[in-house]
Amino acid sequence: MNFRKTLLSVTALTTIMGAGAGAVLAQDSITIASWGGAYQEAQRKAWFDVVEEELGIKVIEDTTSGAADVRVQVASGAPTWDLVQQGNYSCAILENEGNVEMLDESVLSVPGIPDIMKGKGWISNLVYGAVLARSDAAYPEDKPNSWADFWDTEKFPGPRSLRRNPVYSLEAALIADGVPMDELYPLDTERAFNKLKELKDDVAVWWSSGAQSAQILQDGEVDMALVWNGRAQSIADAGAPVSITFDQQMVLTDCWVIPKGAKNKDLAMKAIEIMSRPEVQARISLFINYGPANADAFDTGVIDDDVAKGLPSHPDNVAKGFVLDAGYWAENLDKLTQDFDFFIQE
Repeated sequence: MNFRKTLLSVTALTTIMGAGAGAVLAQDSITIASWGGAYQEAQRKAWFDVVEEELGIKVIEDTTSGAADVRVQVASGAPTWDLVQQGNYSCAILENEGNVEMLDESVLSVPGIPDIMKGKGWISNLVYGAVLARSDAAYPEDKPNSWADFWDTEKFPGPRSLRRNPVYSLEAALIADGVPMDELYPLDTERAFNKLKELKDDVAVWWSSGAQSAQILQDGEVDMALVWNGRAQSIADAGAPVSITFDQQMVLTDCWVIPKGAKNKDLAMKAIEIMSRPEVQARISLFINYGPANADAFDTGVIDDDVAKGLPSHPDNVAKGFVLDAGYWAENLDKLTQDFDFFIQE
């Protein structure tokens, strides 16, 4: 009888331990959704492998196309993603909607990431820039170097291109009209639209994708354009006579969010903390032409000086521009998009 009780106890304990082990195993992976392609391959080498090694877990990858995907995940009540990459004003919008988990202080207190590059439920992980790109064939010597130059059609004739979106276009217009970069927000939208009217007839293309913005420059369809620095650099590296300036650049970021209700929230927090450290942040620039969001990454020695000086988040280049205000656009994007669409169609 005693033997039987002992056997039953051992069996019960084994069952409990087995259940516990299963729970642990269920926590042995996180799923991260990002933009795919060459960028996500760079993230894997720079960041995901480091997370796997330090935490002893598996990082499972998926892809996202934007904020709507996160909303669907949260609305399902059982998100399959634990961590998602988004653009910075999308992150702020998702936070305002209550669709993301609030981040732990251990994440938000990682030194080197400015307050304007994080919220309560998001934190930036890389930097790129909206910059003025110009054709070296059209302007072999005296080149446009400012948004005022972009608007100066007498000194710099030729077709232009702006983004078919109020974001970036309104900021560029105000800077061209003399508004200091540190006094842009809240945007004087009436002034911005009036300035855009001055240039409207010279805007040959209102681009709607990064690929389109690069293609029209490469084909010579326009002589200058407001573009993402990586897009212009890619065609320049391929031989196109195109150069950029970081003067008056709009410093943009992508960021991490944890969907509300993510099952592996705690592990996701740890992963963000690891990927936000300066020495880990710096690794992204070894694999793709984007800058780290953590300014301290430039002091780690990981990034070669020649590479660092060509990144939008290098301290010298950041000083030439301003950081896009994600909070402003989270509050005003819908209305200003409607106004901008009406302006384009006038």
